[in-house]
Amino acid sequence: MEEIKDSYLTIAEPAECTMRERSSKFLSYAYPVTSEEQIREHLDVLHKQYYDATHHCYAWRLGPQGEHFRANDDGEPSGTAGKPILGQLLSNDITDCLIVVVRYFGGTKLGVSGLIQAYKEAAANVIAVSNVIEKTVDTVLRVDFSYMVMNDVMRIIKDETPQIREQIFDNLCSMTLAIRQSKAQMLIGKLSKVSGATIEVLENEL
Repeated sequence: MEEIKDSYLTIAEPAECTMRERSSKFLSYAYPVTSEEQIREHLDVLHKQYYDATHHCYAWRLGPQGEHFRANDDGEPSGTAGKPILGQLLSNDITDCLIVVVRYFGGTKLGVSGLIQAYKEAAANVIAVSNVIEKTVDTVLRVDFSYMVMNDVMRIIKDETPQIREQIFDNLCSMTLAIRQSKAQMLIGKLSKVSGATIEVLENEL
């Protein structure tokens, strides 16, 4: 059975750094993001702030496996800016992240290989100063059960240690639980053996 990958790396908060390469100035920005709308907002802010910059090149990845991604050269020769920025996100296995490199051209052309190296280094630098963290993909579920079998349910919760999001104890009891995805089937399997208990998976939460 294929192992479920239920964790991923991202950054905790925005980061920035600056470098110079043969009179060109590169300003690197990294942002934690979870949607293309957030990405557009960050790009709009940087375009307004650095309206006089020569290029605003960027790359991003979204999703726990980085399944959604894009790279943009913003006028630099094809493949010399966005691709090396994306390459750093890939090589560091970071997702839910946007990296933007703003360039002020200093008058000296860097050439194709020089540009690739400069944008790669600019992206690597901002990742190096970022707070990289691990997050888990959690399954959220609700279990409904009678008060009579509460001890059975609580024993399973003690063994499997899900996070308890909400609980209602009455004649009919209900608990909303969150547990990392790779452990969800074990929890569901045990709860489903409790007499009269019903389980509903609500969502997979990033």
